[in-house]
Amino acid sequence: MQHAGIISQVRMGSTRLPSKLLLPAAGRPLLDYHVARTRLSGLPIYLATTTEPADDVLAAYAETNGIPYHRGSEADVLARYYETAQKFGLDVIVRVTSDCPLVDGPLIGAAVARYLAEGNPLVYRSNSIVRTFPRGLDFEIFSMEMLAEAYANATLPYEREHVTPYLKTNPAIAGRIVYRDEVWPGGDFSRFRITLDTAEDYAVLKALIEQHHAQDLNVTDLLALLEAHPEIMALNAHIEQKTT
Repeated sequence: MQHAGIISQVRMGSTRLPSKLLLPAAGRPLLDYHVARTRLSGLPIYLATTTEPADDVLAAYAETNGIPYHRGSEADVLARYYETAQKFGLDVIVRVTSDCPLVDGPLIGAAVARYLAEGNPLVYRSNSIVRTFPRGLDFEIFSMEMLAEAYANATLPYEREHVTPYLKTNPAIAGRIVYRDEVWPGGDFSRFRITLDTAEDYAVLKALIEQHHAQDLNVTDLLALLEAHPEIMALNAHIEQKTT
């Protein structure tokens, strides 16, 4: 039986919003919501943080909350992911990022079930190949076999920093991969941002959580909430996503 798990990359450093993961909403750090909602997938979660002293607080957070973790390179995130997957014996990796406090666990769990049923280690499944979900609900699913190949052969800085570009663009492997889209059947919500990268993003997330209890909503109700409150979603509508 294949061992699938979620690896979330976490670090305190951020060029646009330092220490963002521990910013509060409704009296709890945003990282709490990310972990709690990810656990609704039914899969184990592992934190991949760095060896930088600034991230000692995240190692302490993981220990306090009983979350297995690994500390690795800050710049070479691909190596950090590979080491984490290897350390915890994962065959199938779900990649998420900790700047997504409203990530949907059941959505991930259903996608992993489809991935495992297919039984093909060359499948790459994601809900951001063709984007219909808001930024902030992103996930990627791939095999340890594919991750190991990327780890061994990726050489470009952006391939090392962002983990999966080698799988998606490098001719050495991309031509062999089977890509599977996870597309929301209820329409296109890609115009919305519920990720955490700027002060404006924080304002959106804080409002959604404190005023509307977004942390307790399933994906259908969450998307309906975003549509119902354009005054909140306008707060970060002008923010451009950093490119990889």
